[in-house]
Amino acid sequence: MKFTIKNALIPTDNAYAFVDVQIGDGKIAAIAPNLDVIGTAIDGTNQLLLPGFINAHTHSSEMWQRGAIPPLPLELWLAELYDFAPLDLEKVYLSALGTAVETLLSGGTSVVDHLVLIPEQEFETIATAARAYKEVGIRAFIAPLIQDESLTAGIPSGETQQTHEPYFRSTQATLDIIEEAVKQLHRPDEGVNILVAPTGIQLCSDALFTGCIELSDRYNLCRHSHLLETKAQEKLAEEKYGCSAVEHLNRIGYLSDRTSLAHCVWLSDADIKILAETQSTVVHNPLSNLRLGSGVAPILKYRQAGVNVTFGCDGASSNDSQDLLEAIKIGSILHNITDLDYQHWITPRQAVEMASLGGAKGLNLADQLGSLSIGKQADLVLYDLTNLSLLPRTDPIGLLVLGRPSNVVNHAWMNGKQIVANGKVTTINVNDLRKQIFNHSQWHSQRPSPTVDQLATHYRAVMGLPS
Repeated sequence: MKFTIKNALIPTDNAYAFVDVQIGDGKIAAIAPNLDVIGTAIDGTNQLLLPGFINAHTHSSEMWQRGAIPPLPLELWLAELYDFAPLDLEKVYLSALGTAVETLLSGGTSVVDHLVLIPEQEFETIATAARAYKEVGIRAFIAPLIQDESLTAGIPSGETQQTHEPYFRSTQATLDIIEEAVKQLHRPDEGVNILVAPTGIQLCSDALFTGCIELSDRYNLCRHSHLLETKAQEKLAEEKYGCSAVEHLNRIGYLSDRTSLAHCVWLSDADIKILAETQSTVVHNPLSNLRLGSGVAPILKYRQAGVNVTFGCDGASSNDSQDLLEAIKIGSILHNITDLDYQHWITPRQAVEMASLGGAKGLNLADQLGSLSIGKQADLVLYDLTNLSLLPRTDPIGLLVLGRPSNVVNHAWMNGKQIVANGKVTTINVNDLRKQIFNHSQWHSQRPSPTVDQLATHYRAVMGLPS
């Protein structure tokens, strides 16, 4: 896999430059003007070359509920999600393909899939998603979503006594499933990585967290979780631990430079200091935070404190999209209203670095991914600067981040293998995928859920909302 991209535009410190880029053995071999062609020549004229972005938090299987769940806070939204028809392996496969394609065509060459598991088919679920991602060719970080407490345990008790049904699977059985997946499916050299991924403090015991820490250390795996997405989770942490969730996770050793944490909306200044000290990564999911009314994460505070921040789409029923460029735009400009000092606002170039190198840091791969640097893996994207949504010719990165670009990804590679050419995914038949997803779904409107009705009265009471 040798090729040379000729005459592409790349960002420099304060401007842009036209360069050639040689790729050999899946890595960037040279970057300079007027290089000799090695292998195949790729014409980069009028195209912007950037490292591939990382969709650092999503749930692929939520694709099947896109647009279907009414406006609700997370705790009640989850009840709606659970009430839908159960997944099957064919749907897992198709939704992973769809998530990969949408991520690719919005600039992402890697995806972190906090994958929902089918009960009694947990290993098969993970293997099916891995197969789909390998077929598309995107770099996949599969983070099987695990818990060992029931759904109702995720809502604070308040001043009431609550009893919860035991979870259907034991903590040890869950950890055994993850270890088996690691042994059989964790193949970083082939673009498939397994992460340990307890869903969060709201539905996981300390035994599950510490079991995941042990697996992470034994197999050198990254860790991924939700953290303090909602005000209810902040209240729940105080009930469970008598301190903040961040303090508790730090105490048990879960936070590290291999740990990425989705959302992080309700953190104190002391919590932020802990994340900076442990070198943990925050994955900003602005669209789902707005969709579910979770709040606005204090991203500018994180950046000023030295916390690594990157972007995720979140699942396609709490965002209803897997457009990574949209998440980057909203995740950048949303914070212009949280701090009057415009010198703290996120610039387009900073946003691009957060989406690429920031994502790589969160996966402990900053030495291999995330920048146009000699020796790094060739996870690359070429954007068509003649596309109407990237015109006129002003600042290409400014247009890419602040505009509403569509159909602008012209070519993409993962590890030097081309997976998008001339705006089309080359590895699978996308038209056939669309037909299959269409045939596996049906029209229906947003609908009330009996489970939501059962939980809503208690939720409103503990959150101080009128009955």
